[in-house]
Amino acid sequence: MPIYEFRCHKCGHRFEKLCSMGENGTGLQCPECSTTGPKRVMSGFSKKSAGGTEVAGGGGGGCSGCSSSSCSTCGH
Repeated sequence: MPIYEFRCHKCGHRFEKLCSMGENGTGLQCPECSTTGPKRVMSGFSKKSAGGTEVAGGGGGGCSGCSSSSCSTCGH
């Protein structure tokens, strides 16, 4: 079962939830304001590179190590 990240459309609170594959948030409630139906959002990630620096990803904006918009070109 994957962990999905959701954002409440009313208060903006972001939270994670262990869900069934493909869960869209229809039956969930925001843990902050109890509004139902939060929106599933793309989660970010970070990893340690060979040099010990953290590289963020998931948003597709490239990284600080290159000027490309795709990390596939710089190897991160």
